[in-house]
Amino acid sequence: MNFSDSEIIASIMGEHGFATTQDEFDADVIFLNTCAIRDNAEQRIRERLKHLRANKKQNRDLIIGVLGCMAERLKDKLLEEEKLVDVVAGPDSYRELPKLVAEVDEGGRAINVLLSREETYGDLNPVRLNSNGVTAFISIMRGCDNMCSFCVVPFTRGRERSRDPESIIREARELATAGYKEITLLGQNVNAYLGKMGHTSELADFALLLDYVAEIPGIERIRYTTSHPKEFSQRLIDAYGKISKLVNHVHLPVQSGSDRILMAMKRGYSALEYKNIIRRLRSVRPDVSLSSDFIVGFPGETEADFEQTMKLVQDLKFDNSFSFIYSARPGTPAANLHDDTPQTVKLQRLQRLQAEIEAEAQRISQYMVGSVQRILVEGPSRKNAAELMGRTENNRIVNFPGQPRLVGQLIDVRITQALPHSLRAEVVTQEKVAA
Repeated sequence: MNFSDSEIIASIMGEHGFATTQDEFDADVIFLNTCAIRDNAEQRIRERLKHLRANKKQNRDLIIGVLGCMAERLKDKLLEEEKLVDVVAGPDSYRELPKLVAEVDEGGRAINVLLSREETYGDLNPVRLNSNGVTAFISIMRGCDNMCSFCVVPFTRGRERSRDPESIIREARELATAGYKEITLLGQNVNAYLGKMGHTSELADFALLLDYVAEIPGIERIRYTTSHPKEFSQRLIDAYGKISKLVNHVHLPVQSGSDRILMAMKRGYSALEYKNIIRRLRSVRPDVSLSSDFIVGFPGETEADFEQTMKLVQDLKFDNSFSFIYSARPGTPAANLHDDTPQTVKLQRLQRLQAEIEAEAQRISQYMVGSVQRILVEGPSRKNAAELMGRTENNRIVNFPGQPRLVGQLIDVRITQALPHSLRAEVVTQEKVAA
């Protein structure tokens, strides 16, 4: 989401005479686009600001801005704490950035953290930063109405509002015309998407939007993130039975396998209800790959609660999930809950959970060895520029020797080796298929 926002920011600044640069010492303005979901993310920004003191020392006219969720959460407090910062702007204030920069040029510092109930930036053409020309993000909605007790997003990103489907389809068509093959639809909770159709009172839900996007010639693969189990509808499940362009991979955050903890988190579903979603999804796509998010050490989590999470992981066979120790966010209800679990215990639980998930991911990777997989070739391999890199439908990185002309194509490869975080493969030629 932050990467997509950065492309929107680049578009806005570009309309006012600015161009992006890869050389930070060549920059007149440096924006740090921030996240506030965990304290670790904010601390990384603090460290980055310390690093930028050298830039400011070399160029006294350099303007430094902190944008996004951290800016929204801390507001003018950020200007007090970080004297290096000239501009503070929240996620709904990006259109004001040229004006804010101009205010700093005139002397002083500038801030705008007003949230909006309408802003979607749906009329803008994002600048594709560091684009591989093959995959791209499309933001379809902003904000979140799910008031999970641990989450700061509703306070930093505001209420849910959806782009109209016409603007999303227009952007997807433009990407297809430019040669892009895969798009990822973005939102804090894409399942809740409801876009107004033209001048009518009719609304398009997420399943219908997927139908529309899948009809666009040139778009070969559709992904989306992120998703909430509470609104993972039967219509969305049915979409997996009829939309072949929808990849064979679902990221569906569960956070915990304990009903008691899920209730304290205010997630709005039980572990059994989550399992039922996966059961119905796998009845339509039996081999669908599943990844998730987990929070370990939520206030009040007992060993029994954690064991229920472990059982959920073992029952559903998650692949490549994200897991973290609970990070209290000021202003959220969970921050006031009593928490007497030692940090060492939380770390032990996290390590055990991650080991279980990693073992399952490796098992799946090993199972793929010898199979033929359809991959989308994205470009040169990161570790070896003489090789190419692509992704399987279940989001595995595959490195293989191949000709540059294959970039942007969907090709068949045979998996030859499973490494800890990637696969190796060889191109399946027509001769090999015949053999």
